Formats: sequence, structure tokens, C-alpha cells
Amino acid sequence: MQLRLITALFIFVGSCLPLSLILLAQNLDYSRLQQDFCWKIWEEGCSLPLKNPNFALGIFLACVVCFAVTLIALAAVRPKHEIQLTQVKHVPADLMNYTLPYVVSFMSIDYQETGKFVGFLIFLGWMFWITYRSGQVILNPLLIAFGWRLYDISYHFVGDQTEQAGNALVHGHVAAGERHRQIAIQDILVVKANQSTDR
Repeated sequence: MQLRLITALFIFVGSCLPLSLILLAQNLDYSRLQQDFCWKIWEEGCSLPLKNPNFALGIFLACVVCFAVTLIALAAVRPKHEIQLTQVKHVPADLMNYTLPYVVSFMSIDYQETGKFVGFLIFLGWMFWITYRSGQVILNPLLIAFGWRLYDISYHFVGDQTEQAGNALVHGHVAAGERHRQIAIQDILVVKANQSTDR
């Protein structure tokens, strides 16, 4: 199954949630935190203790919404094709490696540094295009917190003994010798190990 560009963009923006949270924290005006907090931001003279509140909160909320869409889309996926696993290797570090390096690299970016921020957006644009074209856009390290794991697997389809290999994003745990249903999203197999193969 090939992801549509807009769906892939939602997934990619959702993977930027940690980065948007870092940028939001860097945008806080810590000197204003000592003052009484004003909740009625619609009133004159009341505002959030952020240097660029609309921009910082807008990007953060967009990432939250996109990550929620990613979780909903993965919950809606219905694996169809039954496979027999022959070899299974859990590779937790690989899932982390797909998006976290650029998060650390750009921790010093600030919304108020226009030149750096534009360069950062260009970099993210290239990252999105590369991960989309390589079929890896669905790999989001935040999914680990929701029970997803990345595996290198060898398998064959039930009724066909041709051995195949690939990466599988698995909700739950799998082991060699088990049968599970999968669906390919670009170059990644999505397996829900907690779903019965009898359906």
C-alpha cells in the first residue's frame, strides 16, 4: 500500500512532536513565569508567557493533531495477508534512529532567528521527501510509547514457501514460528500481534 502524499505529510509532522515541544519550551519567556498567570488570554493585557505565542502554540498543536491522526490511522489499519515468521530480530535502536538525530541537532533553533528557522524548515522538507521516497516515513519513535516495536523479520506467506525478508512495525511482540496477518505500507510491514489470525 502506497501512502498518499498528504497522509505521509501528516505522519511526518506528527513525528516532529518532540521537536515542537522543545521549540515551545525555548520560546517561553521565563521572566514572566514569576508573575501571576493570566488564563483569560482574550482580555486586553493578558497573554501567555511566550515570545511568539501564536506561532509556537500553532506548530505544537499541529504536531499533536498530526500524531493523533497517525495513531488513529494505525488503529484503523486491518492487516490482511497471513504470514509465517521464520526469523525475528527486535531492533529497538533503529526505530529511534529515524527521527531523533535531527531533533537533537536543532535544539538550539529559535522561532525568532528567522534565517536559522527558514533553513530548518528547508531541512525538514528534505527529510520528509527522503523518508517518503525511501518508504520509511511511517517509522516514528514516539510509537514506542504506544506499544509498537520494530523488527527485522524473515517470513513466507502461508501456502507459499518463498522466503522473504523485511522490516516490520509490530503492535505487540512476535516470535519465530508464529503466524500473523500483515499489510505493507510502503516498504514497512505493519503487524498487529494482538489480533488473531483466525479472522
